[in-house]
Amino acid sequence: MINSKRKALMVANAASDKKGIDIVTIKMRKVSGICDYFVIASGTSTTHVRAISDHITRKLIEKGNRLRHVEGQREASWILSDFGDVVVHVFLKDRRKFYDLEKLWSIAPQEQFKEEGAPGYRKKPFRTAKKRPGASRKTKKPAKRVMVKAKKRTNKKTSRKKIR
Repeated sequence: MINSKRKALMVANAASDKKGIDIVTIKMRKVSGICDYFVIASGTSTTHVRAISDHITRKLIEKGNRLRHVEGQREASWILSDFGDVVVHVFLKDRRKFYDLEKLWSIAPQEQFKEEGAPGYRKKPFRTAKKRPGASRKTKKPAKRVMVKAKKRTNKKTSRKKIR
């Protein structure tokens, strides 16, 4: 059995084999109990998205991994493949921009995948997530919340006593 980091790297390599665009791995282990890694890639057309997803599945099954579940193969605008500790998202470019999973999970460490030997390749460790403002008392104190009383409105017509 392969550990989850190697499996995520294997998925990224398989996506790169089929010319996947903008491949990102997100380390989910400490952030969520869903899985250990998300691997996100994009394709240029529904055919390209299907080809990337099928190639990833084929490569992992050859190595003895089990595919637990697949979603979105019919439409192929977003195919999600669940391998247990690694979840793979293959998007069309516009769908990826719309859902923006990288921003949604921005508190988790992320790494841009580049193939060895490719222009701009640099072996970098995972970047650490930025702390949210007010997350710890050492960095910044959260903004004070102030309750403002609204003026009491009275309806003059209903507040007058009716005299008969």
